[in-house]
Amino acid sequence: MEALKPDYSVIVPCYNESEVIPVFHERLKAVMNQIGRSWEVVYVNDGSKDQTLSIIKTLAKQDQHIAFLNLSRNFGKEIAMTAGLDHARCIEGVIIIDADLQDPPEVILKLIETWNEKKVDIVYAMRRERLGESWLKRATAHGFYKLMQKIGGKVVLPPDTGDFRFLSRRALNALLQLREHHRFMKGLFAWIGFPSEAVLYDRAPRIGGKSSFSYWSLWNFALEGITSFTVLPLRMATYIGLVVALFSLFYGGIIIFRTLVYGNPVHGYPSLMTVILFLGGVQLMTMGVIGEYLGRIFNETKQRPLYLIEDYHTSEIG
Repeated sequence: MEALKPDYSVIVPCYNESEVIPVFHERLKAVMNQIGRSWEVVYVNDGSKDQTLSIIKTLAKQDQHIAFLNLSRNFGKEIAMTAGLDHARCIEGVIIIDADLQDPPEVILKLIETWNEKKVDIVYAMRRERLGESWLKRATAHGFYKLMQKIGGKVVLPPDTGDFRFLSRRALNALLQLREHHRFMKGLFAWIGFPSEAVLYDRAPRIGGKSSFSYWSLWNFALEGITSFTVLPLRMATYIGLVVALFSLFYGGIIIFRTLVYGNPVHGYPSLMTVILFLGGVQLMTMGVIGEYLGRIFNETKQRPLYLIEDYHTSEIG
């Protein structure tokens, strides 16, 4: 006889979150118990170097709602999130939330309430305020969402929206069919479509620890998002090459005209070097863009598993 399954699953990717996990779980438990339906929380330890895993194991002994995955190494948040979604046993839907308490667990009540009222498949939490973040991070994040909205084509990425959201079981099943290795989850959530609704909330500062996302990591994350959902950079490289070719043809015509009219005094070394360096820079930039896409194709053709699990403990709720 198949074991009963919980109505809701909560997915929490974790990397070095030992300072906040106990507080987070207490707040999450208080919120989920208010709903009055069966639930589980799936903590995914993504190769943490602190005591995150041992704290989760201790909590699991005290609370039967807890399931956890311990990945064999650090695979990154997008993969950790995917691992949690793969192991969600929910019947009704799944909630994705970070453990750092910047996304208040209390907002989950509003997410589920909106899902019940609007009869949609996805309810995403849209940030009204980003408290505790620098103006540079807020500005770059805003610029990234604006850029993705312009270049995303048919995939519309909601502005100022992270991973914090509710997905119905139907939407989750659709999402689990997407198995690419270079995963930009915010884009994948948008790609599957289905009716969706936004819930506004104020993002809080971290209560402990520090973010694992440096500006360099965020830059690479932005590149991942752009190259995963548009070929616009390749198109731009083509356009730049066309413009440079037309400019070179025009400039070559000027040189021929001046040579025929005024002769060739063998001057122009600076302009010659300028043109050579400019063309070389354009070529290297174009090759770099092509290389980004080629590298992604190379990684996909390996067909390696997205992640490996060292330890798995299921919840006792059902």
